[in-house]
Amino acid sequence: MAGLVLANAVLLLGSALPVARAAEAAADSDRVAIKAGKLLDVRTGKYRSQVYVVVAGGRIEALTDTAPSGATVIDLGSRIVLPGIIDAHAHPGTDYSDLSAGAFSRSTGAQAALVGVANLRTYLNEGVTTLRDAGEANFDYPQFAMRDAVRKGWIQGPRMVCAGGLISLTGGHGDADAAGPEFALPKRFNIADTVDEMRVAVRRDLKYGADWIKLMASGGIIDVYSDFHVQELSEEQMAAAVELAHRAGRRVMAHAEGTSGIRAAVRAGVDSIEHGTMLDEESAALMQSKGTWLVPTLYTFQRGLELGLSDGIDPKMLAKNKEIMQYQQPAFALALKHHLNIAFGDDGEPEVAMREFGALVRGGMTPLQALQAATINGARLLGLENETGAIEVGKSADLIAVDADPLSDITAMYKVSFVMAAGHIAKRP
Repeated sequence: MAGLVLANAVLLLGSALPVARAAEAAADSDRVAIKAGKLLDVRTGKYRSQVYVVVAGGRIEALTDTAPSGATVIDLGSRIVLPGIIDAHAHPGTDYSDLSAGAFSRSTGAQAALVGVANLRTYLNEGVTTLRDAGEANFDYPQFAMRDAVRKGWIQGPRMVCAGGLISLTGGHGDADAAGPEFALPKRFNIADTVDEMRVAVRRDLKYGADWIKLMASGGIIDVYSDFHVQELSEEQMAAAVELAHRAGRRVMAHAEGTSGIRAAVRAGVDSIEHGTMLDEESAALMQSKGTWLVPTLYTFQRGLELGLSDGIDPKMLAKNKEIMQYQQPAFALALKHHLNIAFGDDGEPEVAMREFGALVRGGMTPLQALQAATINGARLLGLENETGAIEVGKSADLIAVDADPLSDITAMYKVSFVMAAGHIAKRP
């Protein structure tokens, strides 16, 4: 029933989009001036009061103290305006109401894409204007379909860059076959047990449009068989993936919770470590020396304890989640001590994505550092620093507004009241 309702909703949304897009296009063809009570410069942490952000053709044309002649003014009152959020670790194709061990093997690419339509709209509503899909489990890459549909204006959602499949060992964290040996599925495209198989998996992802390659360097939490302490892919496999991806002008991210997996992935040359939950002094120093990025996704582990055994969570998954939490704060403290490049990523339900801000600040970041992780840092990580990440002339008009000062109370980010993505208004107060 839920699937039928979602499908009907998507059909209705699709039929309404041409009209909505036509109305937006008419408005966006004119100059619009967003009047901010305060405008935050995320580079310096300084506010500018009563400023107009002039938008034309989807880009920021000017920042002025007076309303420009002939522009449509949208007065946001006393609200604080800041750049749209960049979420560097998300899985919009995931149905978060079913996190059971066999969920991925029951899902089709079409279902993931339809779920993605709903999730992307929620991300946008929450203030995310750019998103990196950190990989999906389906053979036919629904994330690429979502990305391209957003670019063409078929659906509403954040700008997307996408990883391909979750390249893993047999029985590793990215192996979606949860069946017993008698009922095992045929070997999937993302399973690579040798260096040569790794090359094939990477080339397949690149062939069909991956912006990033996703490697599973260690075990994880949301499965019933992997061990997050254990390194899975070998350093040689990961180095081969990095060589191929970098030659093609793409980047590589590595899921790495356990210490040995983190070290091997960094030595192999990956561009970002995802989670890094058991980061130690040696691996933090190694990341610092190589300039490797960290996307810590703190709240998703904290959220796992809040959810308990709901949404199909297996007791084995919950036990792993409880165990790994003892490592999270010491690891994040080391990341801050070594001044690692840190970007914002949520890795959970889009409705609670902004709770990552609270987790980052509780972990030791200042509110400004947390906001920088989700704006200028995220843009650098994704290679979009000339496009987005700050409210500056020439950049894409990716703007959000909140009702209170996030530098005084970061939880102000939990309630975004205005969203503009690439000049299109997605949410009004």
